[in-house]
Amino acid sequence: MSKSSWVMLVLAGGLSLGGCSTWDKLDQSEKGAVIGAGAGAAGGAAVSGGSALGTAAGAAVGGVVGHEVGKRRDDRRDD
Repeated sequence: MSKSSWVMLVLAGGLSLGGCSTWDKLDQSEKGAVIGAGAGAAGGAAVSGGSALGTAAGAAVGGVVGHEVGKRRDDRRDD
């Protein structure tokens, strides 16, 4: 199995398991972190040619950015 196929399999599995949780009970910052991590992992894999380090770095950066964006949405909702 090629490295990029392995990365896609892991991402699909992680997203599938994440989708099993109760999405409605998550606040916007948590939802943003999940979406950001998935998008960041896909972007990191694409940019790095499928390297595990690039994928993990993309997921980490995407998760942090998604969390912060969601947190701002939570703050606006509370006002």
